[in-house]
Amino acid sequence: MCVLYIPNHYGLICHRYIATAAKGTFMKIMKAGSRPTKKAGSDWFTGTVWQDPIVEAPEPARVRALNVAFEPGARTAWHTHPLGQTLHVVSGIGLVGLRNEQPQVIKAGDTVWIPPGEEHWHGATASNSMTHIAIQEALNGHVAKWLEKVSDEDYSGLAE
Repeated sequence: MCVLYIPNHYGLICHRYIATAAKGTFMKIMKAGSRPTKKAGSDWFTGTVWQDPIVEAPEPARVRALNVAFEPGARTAWHTHPLGQTLHVVSGIGLVGLRNEQPQVIKAGDTVWIPPGEEHWHGATASNSMTHIAIQEALNGHVAKWLEKVSDEDYSGLAE
């Protein structure tokens, strides 16, 4: 049974809120399938990348998390995060690269911490898909500063 229906451009979404009387706050349960999968924009990604939201907590919380699925050869552009980023690989084989360093292979079960301001990219290898959970915090409403794309030439030399 749905406690609250909220309209959006996809129709009505069911949200369950459980009030915490002492604090006047609400727990929010976002049901599986209630938010659409989105294809990641080509401005910040190369190749086919799918994003499923996990959480975008309201202030004062800052946490943001996405399940991100990269098809073979797909990757992010170079970017930084003002408060750092954690990646947890759910399936497949991927790469994470830092400026002026060889990229590192990451596999299902690996967790990567990227410090604040560190220029990096991540994605699948040329021959394998990779899915990770990306967790970061917003600072003044921003979670990332996007830079230039990782070139195909650089990627083909780095990937395998």
